Amino acid sequence: MPTNAAPAPDEPHRARDMAESFGTDPARYDRARPRYPDTLVRRIVAAAPGHDVLDVGCGTGIAARQFQAAGCTVLGVDVDARMAGFARERGLPVDVAGFETWDAAGRTFDAVVAGQTWHWIDPAAGGAKAADVLRPGGRVALMWNVYRPGDDLADAFAAAHRAALPDAPRMPWNRSAHDAYGAVFDKVADGLRATGSFGAPERWEAAWEQPYTRDAWLEHLTTSGEAALHTPRQAADLLARTGAVIDELGGTFTMPYVTVAVTAVRTGASVS
Repeated sequence: MPTNAAPAPDEPHRARDMAESFGTDPARYDRARPRYPDTLVRRIVAAAPGHDVLDVGCGTGIAARQFQAAGCTVLGVDVDARMAGFARERGLPVDVAGFETWDAAGRTFDAVVAGQTWHWIDPAAGGAKAADVLRPGGRVALMWNVYRPGDDLADAFAAAHRAALPDAPRMPWNRSAHDAYGAVFDKVADGLRATGSFGAPERWEAAWEQPYTRDAWLEHLTTSGEAALHTPRQAADLLARTGAVIDELGGTFTMPYVTVAVTAVRTGASVS
């Protein structure tokens, strides 16, 4: 059962209840979650030595399908059999396993990617596994979509969140989500450095915007990890109050995003 305990900001991989909540409704997750900028996907593909890609925490295959469309052969790994089943039905081969303990069976790849999932991976064990399955010169590229709302929108969403969840341990709208993710990005980069198998990690960024209707944004909210921690009454109150904010905006709004990729190149010989 979900608990109200929040993970430390730099240890989200320990929040297993949240990490394993996404498969409750894979179709809704796939429908509601944003995609990744094609410009960033193409940049990652161009910077890899070949087109064999491993998508870690592939979920329903959102990122994987974009890499397939860019000409790559993609294998997914996901801990949730429900998400894996949805992805398989749409043409993605998926191994069901936790990445840290996944048996690659001798397979290696030109790129290891992850979309909105690497913070659920132990940074040390995940970095070591990525190094193990990457060919020399291969690239790891770990992506996150990060909100960048204007102050007025952030303040309105914060007021709705505070009213519905006054005792919540975390307020997602109090500061830039980019800043909030900063500790995660640093921890991920440290995990790659600690392997001794990668060149210096970099951050690649791509800014873009996504229009939302009231219903689309509320559905998006129900797919967050934090939604698993809310009681039904809290969830209904948060959605009603957030919906009222969007109604005041005329029923639609545009959310600015930046997608950040923490990326590094595999150096030296394979450790296998």
